[in-house]
Amino acid sequence: MAKLYFRYGAMNSGKSTLLLQTCHNYEENNMKAIIIKPLIDTKGEDYIVSRIGAKRKVDLLVKEDDNLYEIVKKKYKKVNCILVDEAQFLTRKQADECMKIVISLDIPVICYGLRTDFLTNGFPGSSRLLEIAHTIEEMKTICKCGRKAIYNARYLDGKFVNIGTQIAIDGVKKVAYVSMCAKCYENEKNKIDKK
Repeated sequence: MAKLYFRYGAMNSGKSTLLLQTCHNYEENNMKAIIIKPLIDTKGEDYIVSRIGAKRKVDLLVKEDDNLYEIVKKKYKKVNCILVDEAQFLTRKQADECMKIVISLDIPVICYGLRTDFLTNGFPGSSRLLEIAHTIEEMKTICKCGRKAIYNARYLDGKFVNIGTQIAIDGVKKVAYVSMCAKCYENEKNKIDKK
């Protein structure tokens, strides 16, 4: 039976790289895998772009009001696996539709994404996937201090920020993200709070 997987981690934990490797593995075994990415993620436009330079064109860019189940059912009849990049940008409904694909179409769905935003709040898609996925896997990376990074700190013009909208794409309008451990994140936050 197919399963719904959620592989999450902080920025720079290798999520997109693993997605591309997983897709390659399916194709190397003469199986069809399709890659889905939410349209709101403008980084790379219609490509998955990993930090180590690997990239690949996306099969399907999805809008917030798209029904993933209906699209897959109509457009992708012979698929062995569905890979979703930037799954945190899915809606809760779309996360549920991923489960419906697994149950009704018997196609495994592997979602990759962030667990929390730069304020340590959950994203709708990630929160729902954490609630319903058959398998949840943490992908690890390290902070500049060497500890395990669990947070995604947002920098604007090179300065740590703890205000702003939930979604701001890395590399767009001078926005950058740095994965941090809880201690380094709190230290940066405290510097702002003291001002």
